[in-house]
Amino acid sequence: QVQVVESGGGLVQAGGSLRLSCAASGSIFSINFMGWYRQAPGKQRELVAAIPSGGRTNYADSVKGRFTITRDNAKNTVYLQMNSLKSEDTAVYYCMVATPRDYWGQGTQVTVSS
Repeated sequence: QVQVVESGGGLVQAGGSLRLSCAASGSIFSINFMGWYRQAPGKQRELVAAIPSGGRTNYADSVKGRFTITRDNAKNTVYLQMNSLKSEDTAVYYCMVATPRDYWGQGTQVTVSS
């Protein structure tokens, strides 16, 4: 079994920054893919940023130039640095780890006040 735990959410003013962290633990042989998704009230869950093993990072158009995803393979951890936050970034952010089976975290709330 694999556990995925996110941290770092909170309340921030528009224009501010937050850094999310996600750590995977448990029976992990290898991690193929790590990504951040978000779901705002009344909307579908969407991919925000992804970082495959050995591949290129990719971002939703709405966050390009503002968010940066990185990973520490030794710690099975992925980070999401979020800068220049906007009110429309308000959502619950979820981490997903593919081993290759998909494991999801419980989510962390990010609220951006205008």
